[in-house]
Amino acid sequence: MFMKALKGKIHRATVTDTRVDYPGSLGVDPRLMEAAGILPYEEVLVANVNTGARVETYAIPAEPGSGKIEVLGAAAKLFTRGDIVIIMNFGYYSPQEIKDLKPKVVLVDTQNRVQRML
Repeated sequence: MFMKALKGKIHRATVTDTRVDYPGSLGVDPRLMEAAGILPYEEVLVANVNTGARVETYAIPAEPGSGKIEVLGAAAKLFTRGDIVIIMNFGYYSPQEIKDLKPKVVLVDTQNRVQRML
């Protein structure tokens, strides 16, 4: 049996933009994606700390080094520029793998730059 567990997380990032007129996804600075182990087009769960809204979508790379966190498509109706979000990514693990699992947790500053890793 496989178990779903946290693989990576970008903790308390700030939404830099929202655009409804877009096919849908979450634009993320690729430096943050790499730090959290999130691959392009991989599923993410985005939790809005300000409102409690949660949205499942997929991550796409924004401009490298831009610090961008852009909520795109229909999900943009649930987020506002300046909202604080937690971006989570999960994987499926065997019981043996999960024992040694160490998710990549990225803490960011107000400009969405890596502050430290947990």
